[in-house]
This record gives sequence, C-alpha cells and structure tokens, in this order.
Amino acid sequence: MNGYEKRTQEKKHQVLESTFHLMNTDAGMENLTMDEIAKNANVGKTSIFKYFGTKENLIHEVYNDFINKIGQTAHEIMAENRPFEETLIAISQNKINYLEKVNKQFYLDLMEFITTKDNEDLSSMMQQYTKESYSLMLDLFHRGRKEGKIDLKYSDEFLLIYLQALVEGISTPHIYQKIIPYTAQWTELLIKGIAPSK
Repeated sequence: MNGYEKRTQEKKHQVLESTFHLMNTDAGMENLTMDEIAKNANVGKTSIFKYFGTKENLIHEVYNDFINKIGQTAHEIMAENRPFEETLIAISQNKINYLEKVNKQFYLDLMEFITTKDNEDLSSMMQQYTKESYSLMLDLFHRGRKEGKIDLKYSDEFLLIYLQALVEGISTPHIYQKIIPYTAQWTELLIKGIAPSK
C-alpha cells in the first residue's frame, strides 16, 4: 500500500468512526447530515461522497463495520482454544460488550435498517454473519461434546435453535441493558442446561 492509499484508508476510517459516534446518540441517524459528518471527521464532504457514494452507503458501511468487529473478535476468542465453558462465557461477553457500546437508538436503527431497507448487500452481509456465527457455535458445541460438557442427546440443530432463541431474547434493547451484569450467571445457566445428567 503506497502513501496515498494509506492516507485514503485512514480518512475512510476517520469517517466511519465519526459517523458511528454521531449515529450512537439519542438522535440516531434520523437527522444526521453529511455536513455534520464531514465536520466531525475533519474530512471534506466531497471526499466522503467519493469514498462512500451516498449517505445510505456510508450508514451501511458503519453497520457492516460494527457487525464485522463482533464476528472477528468471536473468531479470535475461538482461536485461543480455551475450555468450552470459558469460551462460551467469553463469546457471550463479547457480544454483550459490543451491544453495550451502542445506545438503544443505534440498535433500533440498525434493526430497522436491516429489516426495512431494500438492500441486498446488507441482507447478504447479515446472512453471511449469521452463517459464520452458526459455524462458530457448531465448532464450540463439538468442543463441548468432546470435553463431556454437552449431553449427546442434544442435536446440533436443537442447540443452534436454543442458543439463537436465548441470544435474540437478550439482544432486545429493554433486556440486554439489564442482563449485562448477569453475563456469567446467564452463561452458567446455559451450560448447566445442556450438560449431561449426572
């Protein structure tokens, strides 16, 4: 990467970070303007249009970046090869930590953007994220079975649905803020629930 490309990447990163911080307010993305983004990022408005094309594309990139960071950190946790319980706690905490970084409005805007916008890129990005998350969890469940921590009577399909139901439940804005202090207990209950009977 030459000097020009490096500076361009740094500026794009500045724009994404600034836009994320502006979107992560009570005002959300409703009244967000390109002028405000340019001023906050200390980057010319023309450059922002050159990098991202439209405000909607920029918002899409902010959400994409946020979701990719959650996935990337989860993969790093898995690569540490810690025991099943420790890994599950770390992955649960990772997701909650990322949700803790955003306010309720950002989360609601993200959910609305994903579900109501006719955006194939965002839809396929979410599908890819979900597919990778499932693959990661299957690897973790297989590790748990080898360690004797998961009852063999539970199929992969059941475990994925069980986990998905729990995660979607705690991801609801009015619940995730309350459950943050109980991450370890929530994970312990999950582990006990799928553990072999003694």
